[in-house]
Amino acid sequence: MRVTHLSLTDFRNYRHAEVPLAAGANLFVGRNGQGKTNLVESLGYLSTLGSHRVSSDQAMIRQGAESAIVRARIQHEGRELLVEVQLNRGTANRAQVNRSAVKTRELPRYFSSVLFAPEDLALVRGEPSIRRRFFDQLLVQRNPRFSGVLADYERVLKQRNTLLKSARSSGLRESQLGTLDIWDERLVALGSELVDARVDLVQRLTDPLISAYRSVAGDDHHPKLIPLLTVRGADVDDIDADGSTDAGAVTDSTGFSTADAFRQALATVRRKELDRGLTLIGPHRDDILFELNGLPAKGYASHGESWSFALALKLASAELLRRESVTGDPVLILDDVFAELDQARRRMLATAVAGYEQVLITAAVFDDVPADLTAHTVRIEAGAVVEPGPVVDPAADPEAGSEADRA
Repeated sequence: MRVTHLSLTDFRNYRHAEVPLAAGANLFVGRNGQGKTNLVESLGYLSTLGSHRVSSDQAMIRQGAESAIVRARIQHEGRELLVEVQLNRGTANRAQVNRSAVKTRELPRYFSSVLFAPEDLALVRGEPSIRRRFFDQLLVQRNPRFSGVLADYERVLKQRNTLLKSARSSGLRESQLGTLDIWDERLVALGSELVDARVDLVQRLTDPLISAYRSVAGDDHHPKLIPLLTVRGADVDDIDADGSTDAGAVTDSTGFSTADAFRQALATVRRKELDRGLTLIGPHRDDILFELNGLPAKGYASHGESWSFALALKLASAELLRRESVTGDPVLILDDVFAELDQARRRMLATAVAGYEQVLITAAVFDDVPADLTAHTVRIEAGAVVEPGPVVDPAADPEAGSEADRA
């Protein structure tokens, strides 16, 4: 799969942009703050329905505009699709495929990309919610049906929390207890499906992660992913700040199915939930422990090791998608990545991504990027796309830098 043309209207700092893209590597280069990251962010949104930089869609609409449009022409094995999303202020977003309306949540079915950026260091060092979001986005990319499962789970969780808060403030009545049982069953049904899907995803990522880590770090530090499941006894709130936990807390010897374990756990914590007015267990409170050499990466890994782990996780995701997808390789996006690497690791990364059908790269300094990834280069200046041609090396510009583009 590759994008042959990207069109933006009122997206971030682009009033209008038309960007032809080639197979293989495409490099967007320019000073910081010109809009390089905005281009690749638009394609990341098209495949995940989220931004790697902000939580709100509104921030991606150009100031003063009421909507933004991202339109990409996709090609795979001679077949072309026109995939579009319109982000709106105050009303629901809209999507089209070949000019026919589709549900926005169905877009990942038509376009797949994997984006790595400096912000992804938070996958290793950040809060559990960041890791949950990453795994859930990958679930949706592999099977868009999970977008509906996640939305349904969030609705049930919200309704159940409302009931628990009401019971806490007014005292639990018999009628409320029956209603809580009904919400429990819905929570168990949807939550168990999510838990099992995440565990399966962790297992499938293991081998690609080990290979990817070795390819970008040059060493085998035995990267490992361990699900911490509240329905199986893990108390994520009690995990030490350095990421360590009691290994026994994440296992369950009863042999129960996830649904049965979930029901049992809900019964155990019901009094606590009524006291706090909050659902205390379920996939919304789970985590994934990242390990290197048998130690939690959070708190023990160096900056370079953490960076390599996060990058390897994204490359492993891309490898998993390319193995499973009928649409071929995902578009691989590297946002200001090479500035963080030394020459040896730049070459290793270039080798690791060389086999993908299309790779999009942003850089503030042209010379940061290995020469074999610069064949198709476009300069970006103040929200304007300069046609491919002779590139003025931004390294010669005193304002150029190597930090992440934040246009």
